Amino acid sequence: MSVLAHAAAVLVTVAALDITLTDRIGMLFDLVFITTCLMTALAARPGDFFVVGIAPPLALLALCLVLAAFAPATVADAGDGLVQATVSGLAGHAVALTVGYALTLGALVVRRQGHSKRLVSPAP
Repeated sequence: MSVLAHAAAVLVTVAALDITLTDRIGMLFDLVFITTCLMTALAARPGDFFVVGIAPPLALLALCLVLAAFAPATVADAGDGLVQATVSGLAGHAVALTVGYALTLGALVVRRQGHSKRLVSPAP
């Protein structure tokens, strides 16, 4: 589970850095989000595959929700309400979410197949 804690720390840190530099979460956050999704899938233990597999959309939703509540201008228009700002934040980063999620699931599938083959193949 600590791999998810590290991923969350990285995403929060990069979001804060991106907001400091540009007043919004943007391309820097998107690139780090995609990379973090892949690295999390590669670093996870086989017992954590399910949790890691559902983490990317939940992580982005949580981040957008917190930012929409406390600093809506970082993910949407300043006057947007909580729900609208959250949805706008998710929509604005949909490509990063799609790519990050696809890489996560792909990496987990490949790792799962490799793990299954090691369990089945006889010892030399």
